[in-house]
Amino acid sequence: MGPIYPILAILLLAGTCASLQADEVKVAVAANFTVAMKEIAAGFEQATGHTTRISFGSTGKLYAQIRNGAPFGVFLAADQARPRRLVEAGQASGRFTYAVGKLVLWSADPALIDGEGRVLARADFRRLAIANPRTAPYGAAALEVMKALAVDERVRPRLVRGDNIVQTYQFVATRNAELGFVARAQIALRPGGSSWEVPQSLYTPIRQDAVLLERAASDPAALALIDYLEGSEARAIVERYGYGLE
Repeated sequence: MGPIYPILAILLLAGTCASLQADEVKVAVAANFTVAMKEIAAGFEQATGHTTRISFGSTGKLYAQIRNGAPFGVFLAADQARPRRLVEAGQASGRFTYAVGKLVLWSADPALIDGEGRVLARADFRRLAIANPRTAPYGAAALEVMKALAVDERVRPRLVRGDNIVQTYQFVATRNAELGFVARAQIALRPGGSSWEVPQSLYTPIRQDAVLLERAASDPAALALIDYLEGSEARAIVERYGYGLE
């Protein structure tokens, strides 16, 4: 029985060291990236032993929380402007584009949307859902598309706004709105309904940037997550969910 105790002590010590090395990183993530980020986080945790605590929401609201001192270590926005502002304010560093978003007009009705989105010109629907353009870049892109197609005045009385792109998707999925502008990633792996992928020429590219926040500049888990996001495993997930890469 004597030799067992040293072995147990070694095992316990190894477990203690591993737990000391593992850490938790708090991450603020744009709502459009919810499903993809959950998969990325699972792979990250398995690969590194670190854990993640993720808050999803509109980019504008998450940005406001960060500026007001919310204890996040990494910020994955749905635009470039807000991460850039954080870097300029000395609150973040290492800005890079982790995904390029694509906008889709989508309906749960398989017969409603034709291949070129002519349904917008016909305006034979009661409600069109978009994300709040003040806080959600996908909502701002939707407004650009409607102006480019010269239908904005016609459809404006029919608009319903979600707080973020996830709520916008839910409006359409539950048929509280007949159609809506959503992220391609939200329907990429969910067949059904009808959709039109909006040509990139109709809206400003949705380049989604990530930054390491200053409070986590030396945090091992936050640094490891940034490295993982730039690696091949995460990039493969990003592409599979219908995003472009820089």
